[in-house]
Formats: sequence, C-alpha cells, structure tokens
Amino acid sequence: MRVHCLQHVPFEGLGSLGPWLEARGVTLTTTRFFEDPRLPAPDAVDWVIALGGPMSVNDEAELPWLAAEKAFLREACAQGRRILGICLGGQLLASACGAKVTRNREREIGWFPVSRTPAAAEHPVLRALPPSFEAFHWHGETFALPEGALHGARSAACEHQAFALGPRAVGLQFHLETTPEGARSLLAACADELAPGPFVQAPHALLAEPERFARLNAVMGRLAEHLFQT
Repeated sequence: MRVHCLQHVPFEGLGSLGPWLEARGVTLTTTRFFEDPRLPAPDAVDWVIALGGPMSVNDEAELPWLAAEKAFLREACAQGRRILGICLGGQLLASACGAKVTRNREREIGWFPVSRTPAAAEHPVLRALPPSFEAFHWHGETFALPEGALHGARSAACEHQAFALGPRAVGLQFHLETTPEGARSLLAACADELAPGPFVQAPHALLAEPERFARLNAVMGRLAEHLFQT
C-alpha cells in the first residue's frame, strides 16, 4: 500500500502511526510543507494521512500551499482514497469538502473524554472508537460538518470531534497518535497557547501519566487497522 503523509511542522509527526505503518510494510512518502510543498498526484497513493499543526486552514494568504493541499485532499476524497485527517488535518479535510473552520468556543488542550455518536458505531472505520474514551487534544479551532458527513464524536468542549465522508475518509479533531515524545515537542513549540481556561491543562498534567499514551495509541492502532482493511 502507498501511504502519503502531509506534515505541516517538524514537531508534529506520525507518532505511534509511524511504527504501525512500518510493521505493515507500506510504502511511505511525505510532503513536508515547511521544506517543499510539492504534492503527488492523488491517484499515485492509496492512503493520505494529514497531520496537525498550529496554523489555521484559513491562513492561505500567508501560506499559499494550503490551497493546493485542500485541492489535493478534495480530489483524493472524490477518488475514494483512504484519508485520515488529524486535528489540523481533519480541519483541512472538512474545509476541502466545503465546510467552515472557525474558532471553537473553548480552547481544548489536554486529556479530556470523547463520546462516539450512535451513528459512528455503524461506520466501517469509526466503529473502532470505543463508546467513550480519553483523547489528547490541542486545538483552538473546530470544523463544521461537510455536507453529507457522518458526525462521529463529540466532547464537552467541542461538538464536532470526528466525521466521516463515505467509508474511507475520516477527520478527527483529537489526537490518538501522540506519544510522550510528541507531547513534549508540542509543549516546547507551543507553550504560549496554554492560556488558562476550563479546558486547558497545565504542562505537568499533560505528561503526568505515561500509561495514558499507551491506551491512546492502542485506539489509534484499532482505527488505523479498520481503515487499512476498508
């Protein structure tokens, strides 16, 4: 399988998805927009993984490659490619498919519970999510649902935590791939975003329980396997 990763900043990588993909012998290629924004043809890949980043999908004037990335995601979705969008990547997928991305009513950073919707329990990929689980969050914006999308999950701070377009295109607002190393990298690069708020945890709370990451990454593996097999 040919997997193409869309990476927006050096400090947000594949996390636990890296070893998972390596174990399955996929051919992995990457567009690192902070180095070279060139993209492959959508029909040259089987699965697109769009990662997170601190920029907004609405920053096209400052980051013109965002428009090209959205066009790539739109075409990949139309062709029925597997797509997994994570945080900014989920917002980009939503925007590419016609939905607005706006400031969320609360900044959500830290470990907070997410609930799967009843409809998601019937979806071939989103059914891999537990009915209720703890996810890692780091976002200030949120996506509306594209037309025809299935609403997949919600949290107390954010109504739209996941969506699916057809059986193979999935956008997540939360993180399942984050490892302790990834969380430390986020803290080092984006500590200025930790302004006090009802859904913003202190830095020590983000790293206080390492076993949380193992549980998180296990859910990531189950969801990735469902997408891999779809």
